[in-house]
Amino acid sequence: MRRIEGYVIVSADGMLADGKGQMPASIKNGADQHFFQTSLDHAAVVIHGRHSHEGGPRSALRKRLVLTRQTAALELDTAYPNALLWNPLGATLDQALQELGIAGGTIAIIGGPEVFSMFLPRYDGFHLSRAANARIPGGLSPFTEVGPNATPEDVLARHGLKPGPRRDLDAAAGVTLVTWTR
Repeated sequence: MRRIEGYVIVSADGMLADGKGQMPASIKNGADQHFFQTSLDHAAVVIHGRHSHEGGPRSALRKRLVLTRQTAALELDTAYPNALLWNPLGATLDQALQELGIAGGTIAIIGGPEVFSMFLPRYDGFHLSRAANARIPGGLSPFTEVGPNATPEDVLARHGLKPGPRRDLDAAAGVTLVTWTR
């Protein structure tokens, strides 16, 4: 059995990075990182774009697919052990997972915006953390559909996901988590 789950933290204005694609310190939070890293420890595979990476002490041990247009289909990623470069135009998700030896388990999607958006119709769950005390003017949103009249929550709802209860990950820092499910 497979589950596809997304993980992101956004600022109060719904951004995950600044205009240069860098995650600012203002949305980095220890409690959110603990939730994130613990979740990834249980994932069968992590999927992200070329500019996204979760870091952390165990990241090199995780199997991963790195989305890129720089390869025709699938090839070994020399930057990460246990990783494949994957072009979805040249190979299906099933082919990529088979090549990595992944038969089931949680598929963790960790960004960036094009990658998060690609899986919108397929998410079983999406873990949306929010740093309410931070703003990132001119930043990047987690989904290509987010704009002046659409929040990340609006996009998730449009794609059939429903919010669960809000959890305070770090009340003093204003960091909350809502898990959206089908």
